[in-house]
Amino acid sequence: MAATEAADTQLMLGVGLIEKDTNGEVLWVWCYPSTTAARRTLLLRKCCLTDENKLLHPFVFGQHRRTWFYITTVEVPDSSVLKKVTHFSIVLTAKDFNPEKYAAFTRILCRMYLKHGSPVKMMESYIAVLTKGICQSEENGSFLSKDFDARKAYLAGSIKDIVSQFGMETVILYTALMLKKRIVVYHPRIEAVQEFTRTLPALVWHRQDWTTLHSYVHLSGDELEALQMCTGYIAGFVDLEVSNRPDLYDVFVNLADSEITIAPLAKETMTMGKLHKEIGQLIVQSAEDPEKSESQVIKIF
Repeated sequence: MAATEAADTQLMLGVGLIEKDTNGEVLWVWCYPSTTAARRTLLLRKCCLTDENKLLHPFVFGQHRRTWFYITTVEVPDSSVLKKVTHFSIVLTAKDFNPEKYAAFTRILCRMYLKHGSPVKMMESYIAVLTKGICQSEENGSFLSKDFDARKAYLAGSIKDIVSQFGMETVILYTALMLKKRIVVYHPRIEAVQEFTRTLPALVWHRQDWTTLHSYVHLSGDELEALQMCTGYIAGFVDLEVSNRPDLYDVFVNLADSEITIAPLAKETMTMGKLHKEIGQLIVQSAEDPEKSESQVIKIF
């Protein structure tokens, strides 16, 4: 048991702080331990504070070159000790996929920063979790790493919702995943993209492999270069321009319009036959069965 907990505490890689001041400037102000300039640039891009559309995304997550990032962003209330800051983001980088775990921990770190206005308390809590898997605070809440099983993160999405939206076409997604094809998902809302993409690996449940998931990708050179080094992937975008990049996908999912398109170059390997139709029917029947839970539906794959 102790060995398992020790292994779990070694999953976090770093913590960082991004602030937006009263002049509208967004700055990377602190991190522990140090990080590269390239990583800072990436995380500033992911942080919604640099968005021109001014939409606040409370929590986003994604992966870049085998490192997961989790970002919680809050608006600073007038009562806070942070008088020159309007918003800030807490960024955690880690080796594992577990959005619920890191959302919970970053929320605690946010409350600490709002109260104390200094990264010192945050660093103390980060080191406590890193070394012991736990941080306790009466006013800001407690966090225990082992409360967040990775399998729960894998089961958090809804296969039933995907089948409800795409019906028999779900078999296209299943086939693409089985063949390790490149799936690109578009929706203008990042929350919709992340909820949908995180569920797709469950269609090939026997693999229990979420390393193919890149739930938040920008059309930036460094990100696309890293993505194209992967053999197969699930990549989420909020920029519709990605639909004009057939070099990036074998299957394109326009989540906003409920449309799935197979790229011309992938049509031969993605040809659907009688077996695919039978699998599709099985998927739909299982997902529509009110007696079956999400985990029971997943187990058929």
